[in-house]
Amino acid sequence: MVAWIVLASVVANIEVQAQISAFGLNQTLGNILFASTFLATDILSEYHSKKDAELAVHVSIFACVSFIAISQFWPWFTPGASDFALGHLRELGRNTPRIMLSGLAVFALVEKLDIWLYHKIWQWKGSGTHRFLWLRNNAATIISQALNSLLFNLLAFYGVFPTPMLWEIIATTFLIYTCTALADTPFIYLAKKQTDN
Repeated sequence: MVAWIVLASVVANIEVQAQISAFGLNQTLGNILFASTFLATDILSEYHSKKDAELAVHVSIFACVSFIAISQFWPWFTPGASDFALGHLRELGRNTPRIMLSGLAVFALVEKLDIWLYHKIWQWKGSGTHRFLWLRNNAATIISQALNSLLFNLLAFYGVFPTPMLWEIIATTFLIYTCTALADTPFIYLAKKQTDN
């Protein structure tokens, strides 16, 4: 789970630079990949501990910071005679800091909020039980993703996209995150079944 959260957070922060149209809606690439990190932290919270889920978030933040640092060296290299990729990497690296720093700040906030809410709902509904797993999983994720959709897109893309398109991206992102949260419920129960065996 930790490896997946690290991979998904780094790759989703790269993919988010691409704007796509899916189902007739403007959105950024990487939404579903990023949303999967919330399922992973919920699984860690449910079947390991709050501390393990928070550790996964901290490791992911370190990985993203490392990627930002590495990408800033790309412009310093001289392309070889047959190179076709360095220009694309430089362009990617040029856009990376604002997006990834926005992503890091919001990721740290919303993942910690998700973990905190998850455990608050768990305590509220009976500490140490697996009852209301669907409620913990969905409520914590959907509330956290609402904040994520708003803050990340405003910080990363304000002034980049026209304002009406930006609001469409925010709404679409939240819609995708909500659908993904609802769709991932069977997977957290599947993880429960695997741990019970």
